Amino acid sequence: MRPASSAAIRLAMMILLAAAVAFCSSVSARELIESRESTYNNIYVHKDGPIYAMSFGHNRRFYTETIYDSRDELVLPVVYTRFMTAGLAYLGKPASSLLEIGFGGGRTAWYLHKHFPDLDITSVELDPEVLELAIKYFGVSNQENFDVQVADGRRYMQRQTDRRWDIIMVDAYRGPFVPFHLLTTEFYALAKRRLSDGGVLVQNVEPTTMVFEAALKTVGSVFANVDLYPAQGNVVMVAYDGPSLPRDILLQRAEAVTKSADLRYPLQDMLAERRIVNRLPETPALTDDFAPVESLLAIERHNRKLDDYAKP
Repeated sequence: MRPASSAAIRLAMMILLAAAVAFCSSVSARELIESRESTYNNIYVHKDGPIYAMSFGHNRRFYTETIYDSRDELVLPVVYTRFMTAGLAYLGKPASSLLEIGFGGGRTAWYLHKHFPDLDITSVELDPEVLELAIKYFGVSNQENFDVQVADGRRYMQRQTDRRWDIIMVDAYRGPFVPFHLLTTEFYALAKRRLSDGGVLVQNVEPTTMVFEAALKTVGSVFANVDLYPAQGNVVMVAYDGPSLPRDILLQRAEAVTKSADLRYPLQDMLAERRIVNRLPETPALTDDFAPVESLLAIERHNRKLDDYAKP
């Protein structure tokens, strides 16, 4: 092998230096623009060009809550948030009301608000500083039919004795786990009472530990049907009563809703990932008296895999 010439070596060094400079520039472009220690969270907001990200720090780890592309308010960069809209396909009528528990940066609720301006959306966020940062950096604002309440989501539902919603979406996390009181049979029974006839519950659940099994068993003990939608590391559950909806009916409804609202993310594409839960795990259901969410998070042994639930 011929030795490399000094000119070739200099050229290679220049290329490596340019690559290193480009890499360092891309890393440094991600700027921490604000951080806060609230009563509930350590909150961080980063900016990388037009992209804003909110994350929470928990036990020396960081968990992304929201990503916002300020160039286009209808973009949902986090895939599972797109699947949170799948519940729209399950309704036999146009949705008129929606309750979201866990507002975060507000991007899912805002996406729905822009596509369905007549849909009465109420979002509930526990942390007032999260809401303040969402308004400051993530392109949401107070508008007609778009109401954000600062409260605990379950307590809010308990107080709304005269209200019913077509869709209840639950996307509340603290670090890596869903707060235990949003995963119990009592919580799901309350949500069921607050749904209108034919309404659906949609929830984002961590899929890699026994929390997934426990949540699936618990929601399945309250609702007649549970469908699962894997979404790049997350799983979205859709729970509803009545007979199981066949694929052709769901597809027909999904296409109609997508067309009428000109949805950025077609519901019919999501249905291709649907998995019907035809048997529940043997793990005990969670109750208010027994909801060891944090310990279940650490246990991966015996956890059923999502692949056990086949596509229809």
